[in-house]
Amino acid sequence: MIEFDRPLYYDPYDAAIDDDPYPVWKRMRDEAPLYFNAKHEFYALSRWDDVEQGLADWETYRSGRGTTLDIIRANVELPPGIILFEDPPIHDLHRSLLTRVFTPRRMNAIEPLVREFCARALDPLMGADRFDVIADFAALVPMRTIGYLLGIPEQDQEAIRRQTDEQLLLRDGKPAEFDPNAVDHPSQLIADYIDWRAQHPSNDLMTELLHAEVEADGERRRLTRSEVILYTNMIAGAGNETATRLIGFAAQLLSDHPEQRRALVADRSLIPRAIEEVLRYEAPSPVQCRYVAADVEVHGRTVPKDAIMLLLNGSANRDERHFPDADRFDIRRDDGAHLSFGYGLHYCLGAALARLEGRVALDELLTRWPSWEVDYDGAAKAHTASVRGWARLQIRTGGAR
Repeated sequence: MIEFDRPLYYDPYDAAIDDDPYPVWKRMRDEAPLYFNAKHEFYALSRWDDVEQGLADWETYRSGRGTTLDIIRANVELPPGIILFEDPPIHDLHRSLLTRVFTPRRMNAIEPLVREFCARALDPLMGADRFDVIADFAALVPMRTIGYLLGIPEQDQEAIRRQTDEQLLLRDGKPAEFDPNAVDHPSQLIADYIDWRAQHPSNDLMTELLHAEVEADGERRRLTRSEVILYTNMIAGAGNETATRLIGFAAQLLSDHPEQRRALVADRSLIPRAIEEVLRYEAPSPVQCRYVAADVEVHGRTVPKDAIMLLLNGSANRDERHFPDADRFDIRRDDGAHLSFGYGLHYCLGAALARLEGRVALDELLTRWPSWEVDYDGAAKAHTASVRGWARLQIRTGGAR
């Protein structure tokens, strides 16, 4: 429990704060809307208006040195092609290429496959009194879904997921030393498959990337093999952790609010709105990091050029100045959008995919178990440099319906 008579302190690497950051974030919004952490040398904005404006103002708050505190502090040159770590104009070129990943046509095409996989994962659990909703279900769905898009075989998907998890975990309250060469490391798992796919085209995204063209320096050309590998790695890893945490939070919050779970059982049309409320209430990626490109005045103070700014979208989603009764979970809430997918230039390319995964996963859970309870004694949060959520979440179901 955070004691309010203590000095205000926020540290994204502190596991105790990260387990429940909302009391600290509320104090920041009220007492220090522009907060400075001397230990890690960063500033932070926590109110809705400030975070929304900061996310939109890419010319001041830039992504080209990375979007997590550890990467920016490493001060290394990042390879081109990772749109999360790019600013215009190169960002716009790469984003326009990758928008073809998440078209409505592709979403419609993979939904039956996602639903079939959810059934395949959940049906064997129906006779059990309990199971770990993360390990046995939520951690499996996102990588399978990305695999359907890319055409990555299932036997390779799990290895990619484990590697992504390992790179994100904090140890001893700090991230692992950032290695820019690690960006290409997962390529060994899929490079051979890309070469095989080049000789055996299909209707998957990997084939499309192999034949995609970009315009650079006034000339059109196909992507190089290295670019295809980089894009594939990025897509494979980008939404894996966040979608896992979304599904876990949905299971936990609907255990804590059984009356709202019963409403969803009775009326499945409420599920999309419920997913939006889960995203608002517990943002899987609640901290966006930027470097400051020029001196900027914020709340009467000057934030200097080259400073690091944390934009706390998870805090903004609970700002009472924007959301009435912001700390109340309500699947029928209709008072505005959240910032869990970001805002502006870097709005999450995979937002539609994450919504699809959350909606289908929740629907399939409710079909098999109209009620469940979380066993908090064995539950544990994951602590990473950029993602919040459950690492273990046992739920008691009482067996099959």
